[in-house]
Amino acid sequence: MVIEVGAQAPDFTLSDQHGEELTLSELVEEGPVALVFFPLAFSGICTGELCELRDNISVFADSSVRLLGISVDSVWALKAWAAQEGYEFSILSDFWPHGAVAQQYGAFVEERGIATRATVLIGEDRRVLASFETAPGEARDFASYREAIEALG
Repeated sequence: MVIEVGAQAPDFTLSDQHGEELTLSELVEEGPVALVFFPLAFSGICTGELCELRDNISVFADSSVRLLGISVDSVWALKAWAAQEGYEFSILSDFWPHGAVAQQYGAFVEERGIATRATVLIGEDRRVLASFETAPGEARDFASYREAIEALG
């Protein structure tokens, strides 16, 4: 089960598609962070979901929410995918130890070795402000992002 609202989000440092290391505790000092766990780059549902985020990035930017995608893919796969799809937000590689961050957030499918489609909105002091996930094979509804961000006030 994905981490619950009110819990303190585990800190982590992962590399994005450009090889830059990002640390959650540093990012939340600048404002809320939305972690978007997804199974695999280049897959149909994941591409559709992240393209919808790309096309609606203003929803996040207008509320000063930093958007971060996270998957178990390598930095190199994420770099190629982000370039192909025009993703300008950071996509983090949870490649090694394999899926360790997804596991900490309750968003890892052990028997398949991938993350679930879970979203966690994190605020000050790494407090979880919202979290939601969908069943395997089911895309997230963008309205869920809007509701979580609107609840920030």
